[in-house]
Amino acid sequence: MTDLDQRITSVLREHAEGETDTHRLLRESRARGRRRQLRRRVAAGTALALVGVAGFAGVTGTDVSGLTGRLPWTAATPATAAPPVPPRADGVPGAAADPARVGTDPRVLHFGVDPAQARYLGWGVSNNQVESIRVETPAGRRITVEVARSEAALGGAGIEGFPVDLPRPAFDGGIQRVALGGGLSGYLTWFRPAAGLFVRASITGGDPLALTRGLEALRWDEARRCAAPVRLDALPADATVDSCRVDLSSYPGLVTAQLGVRGDREQHMAVWYRYAVQAGTNAKSNRTFGGRPAYVPPNGWTIDLVGVPKVELRATFDASGEGFTEADAGTLLAGARLAEDPTRLETWP
Repeated sequence: MTDLDQRITSVLREHAEGETDTHRLLRESRARGRRRQLRRRVAAGTALALVGVAGFAGVTGTDVSGLTGRLPWTAATPATAAPPVPPRADGVPGAAADPARVGTDPRVLHFGVDPAQARYLGWGVSNNQVESIRVETPAGRRITVEVARSEAALGGAGIEGFPVDLPRPAFDGGIQRVALGGGLSGYLTWFRPAAGLFVRASITGGDPLALTRGLEALRWDEARRCAAPVRLDALPADATVDSCRVDLSSYPGLVTAQLGVRGDREQHMAVWYRYAVQAGTNAKSNRTFGGRPAYVPPNGWTIDLVGVPKVELRATFDASGEGFTEADAGTLLAGARLAEDPTRLETWP
């Protein structure tokens, strides 16, 4: 572990039960950077003095060319493709004010991100336990943050699909480097921003400072809706929506979402949504649900809603007849409301 790693770990551990002093982390890292720059200036010239601020120029509003208000991901992006931000859940307290609410409502995220410091890549609430947000920093680093009311709910230790075998986390703010295979590495940290809250954050590549900088963007005093481009207005009897997941990693060309449904006998089914700007229109049908054409493959366990340009909407069911049935899945599709324009979050239902 380098001296910088030790400093970062030390500060995070000091504040594991309270607010992390990220400003101190930045002051120390920038001070070390300035000392290194002075040593190299004779050989490399004074241009290196810009390195300490260029990575986060978008946050301050001015980049190295002097242009204002242009974050790296928006500089060449049309206005219609502005990075989406989930809408606020008015009247709902954030995780800091009421930790007991975290993970209890699949429609609500009880924490958020400052969009001036990080771009939303996705969000979700899983099985009435874990709330998660994926973001990309102006430096291009992608970070996943998961929040729960218990340590056990954060038992999974994978990073971006890579399995990681680690000992039980201490939630003390320590940062651990892990090998992901194929020459890739990542960093994990576990901490508790407040009593009753457990957080796991991970990053692929980068360094410990990239992870701590990304965590500066978190906001624990706000709540936002787990907005999705599809909403289920009709459910089978005694069924509820228990999970919501949205992926905007390739927005605006691709938007995907998944809604999970649970029955009173622990039956489960899911609705999958996919919008692709280059997709066509599926017109093959052999069923109708609520006046909407659909297709069920022979001996299948899925139903596809058809006839919607560039959009795929699929519901699963239990073909054995022991769980949710084809009719139940058809109920979901018949009552599903779709976004008028998936690339404009304000049109989402």
